[in-house]
This record gives sequence, structure tokens and C-alpha cells, in this order.
Amino acid sequence: MKNTIKIIVADDEELFRSGVSFILQREKNIEVIFEASNGIELINYLKNNNNYPDIILMDLKMPLLNGVEATKLIHKEFPIVKIIALTSYNTKSFIANMINVGASSYLVKNATPKEMIDTINEVAEKGFYYSDEVLKVIEDDIISNDIISKSTFDVDYLTKRESEVLQLMCEQFSTHEIGEKLFISSRTVEGHRNNLIIKTESKNIAGLVVFAIQNKLIKLDYFH
Repeated sequence: MKNTIKIIVADDEELFRSGVSFILQREKNIEVIFEASNGIELINYLKNNNNYPDIILMDLKMPLLNGVEATKLIHKEFPIVKIIALTSYNTKSFIANMINVGASSYLVKNATPKEMIDTINEVAEKGFYYSDEVLKVIEDDIISNDIISKSTFDVDYLTKRESEVLQLMCEQFSTHEIGEKLFISSRTVEGHRNNLIIKTESKNIAGLVVFAIQNKLIKLDYFH
């Protein structure tokens, strides 16, 4: 994980936005580099600045360009940027929609500051963070999966080591932890991870995890 996690907070409620920024700025490893009050401001910042964030905290209900549409654009044009969706709602349909548009995690607005900071650190380190509830939604096949149809993907296309790495990734172990468990270097783990993304034609780690669960490439025992 990087020493400093660069964050943008995008929310149209100034008091909430300022409160979140204040909490985050107190963390030694987090820097808030920009605040946006709507999706247009956010997209303009990304297009006109080279100082990209690692993570955007994205409110889904904003004027001019809402968070869902902004997430779609960012996922396509700035795929390296991870998005944590902010919402007042915590329903299965919201979770499914959030993952479909490319978010790496989500936070309900009544979450505690600790939950917010923990989620940011998890996403920065692992590329995604899905709670048990989100994993259950994925397992239930609510997420649409248009990357590759299940019938055309050959599980044997993955090597034994790639399957082991994939299983541990879906169990939300970090690169370093996976390396320790499999007695391989972090760089080797990253190599396997990149191969998995290429083989499954996933856009990022979060997409890879969704693909793996829905195509039953991993054991699901750890959900229960």
C-alpha cells in the first residue's frame, strides 16, 4: 500500500463533504486533494490535472451529473482510479448497480468514521472491499456479467497457481498475505493477478472478483 492515499470527496452537501474531508485529513496516510460538489466538477478536475486520486468517495445523488454516470465515465477513461460509492440507501438493487458501474466498494452515509477509514485502506491495498452482504449479492447472481458468458469460459485455462491466487484474492487477502500463504514473492502474486485479469478480460480487480464468484471459479464456503 502507498504511504499516502490521495482522495477526492464528491458530494453536493457541503457540510457532509467538509466533515468527511476533516476526518480524513487527520489520518497520516490520507490526503484529500480535491472536493467536488457535482459530477461535472469532478470530471473537469480529472481531465485538467495530472494529480490523480487513488480513490474517489462518490455520492451517487449529485446535480448536473450524478455519481452513477460519473462513475461510468471514470471507470472507462480513468480505470486506475478506484471509486467508493456513498449512499443513504443499503439495498440489494443499489449494491448491484454500484458494482455494475465499476465501483470498488460502497459506504452507507451513516457509517462510522472508522468504517470509512477502514474501507479506504482496504480498497487502497487490495483494489476492492466487499462486505459479506455484497458478496452474498454477487453470489446470488444479481450482478449483471457481460464480460464473458459462463458457457465459453474454460476453467482449465487457469493454472493451479492462478486458481490458488484467485481464491485468496476473493477471500480479501492482500498481495503480501497471499505471497506468505503460497510461499511466493509479492511480485509473483502481482504477475498471477495481472494474468487473471487478462485471461478473464476483467477491467480491474473488483471486476475479476465478481467474475470469479459468478463463474464459480472459487469455493464459496467462506461466505457462510
